Amino acid sequence: MHVLLVYAHPEPQSLNGALKDFTVKRLEAAGHTVQVSDLYAMQWKATLDADDTLERKDGEPFHPERDSKHAFENGLQTPDIAREQDKLRWADAVILQFPMWWFSMPAILKGWVERVYAYGFGYGVGEHSDTRWGNRYGEGTLAGKRAMLIVTAGGWESHYSPRGINGPIDDLLFPIQHGILYYPGFDVLPPYVVYRTGRTDETRFSTICDALGHRLDDLWKTLPIPFHPQNAGAYDIPECTLRADITPGEVGFAAHVAPPALRVAAKG
Repeated sequence: MHVLLVYAHPEPQSLNGALKDFTVKRLEAAGHTVQVSDLYAMQWKATLDADDTLERKDGEPFHPERDSKHAFENGLQTPDIAREQDKLRWADAVILQFPMWWFSMPAILKGWVERVYAYGFGYGVGEHSDTRWGNRYGEGTLAGKRAMLIVTAGGWESHYSPRGINGPIDDLLFPIQHGILYYPGFDVLPPYVVYRTGRTDETRFSTICDALGHRLDDLWKTLPIPFHPQNAGAYDIPECTLRADITPGEVGFAAHVAPPALRVAAKG
């Protein structure tokens, strides 16, 4: 299988750097082909702006959505954007690896998403009508591929528990897993999270790698997070709100995750 690892940490000798190297070696040892987009090493341009379109009419104001659509449809994207889109097309699975900074991903990785997910590639795909609202949330250009997060956090695991001070880790990662990954069609696997990174000695690092290794070995066996697909009947269209009988009593992020048994039954 082909695996793309999109990696966002500025220090090669960090814990993240060691985990990135371990991940590549483990996947390659299992026979997979791996490409790494090391965003800091690539000096990735994080800002989405008018320079992302090779040809623009002089004097016209920059419009992110319109300009992105025009560039994508007419082969006018900058080469760095087009290369990353080609990597995504090539990949059977994508891993986003990053440290949690200020409750989200580093800006450089967010910038990768904003620039690479062009209109017509990452969004703006499919029919919008009274029965369908685009090919998204379970459908889209990246459907059929798998995705997983590898995340490091300085805080204790209890800090990210359901009643922890930082908020539940599933809630913090929801915009990434449901929005950035599930939106364009990925099957999203549960994340691999390392807590208390400042307390990692050789013994603990070995334990972390053992657990991560098992997750990587099972990359094509692990059941995805059972998000409700948008166009399969769980949502009223075009309102895009859950029907009253779907995960009744749940609100917020949790409402958009189906009990695993229901997801299995729906797949037959």
